[in-house]
Amino acid sequence: MSLHLEFSEGRVTGEGDDDIGSFQVRGRYDAGSCECNWTKTYPASHEVVYHGYREGKGIWGRWEIGLLAHGGFHIWPRTTGEGDEAAESAGEVMLANAVAGNEPVRPG
Repeated sequence: MSLHLEFSEGRVTGEGDDDIGSFQVRGRYDAGSCECNWTKTYPASHEVVYHGYREGKGIWGRWEIGLLAHGGFHIWPRTTGEGDEAAESAGEVMLANAVAGNEPVRPG
């Protein structure tokens, strides 16, 4: 997955692409609670909702596609030399690596 996220004034925005296609990211974050929530939208297709918490330099959490599927994820910033350099901006920019569990998480 190629992913670019920007965190600014309580908003999460970004874009990327993966094996399904290109997508847009829009959502919110709370710096006090370290909670992040966003929706990844594949144009003319479907949406994936993410709920996560920032811990250290990464974000851990859960993704959901309605009642159809869900699983866990971990997103962490790229290290220097791992790809494109982050552009300067007013907000924090994260060029990231991401792992999402392919196996659905079963309750309980």
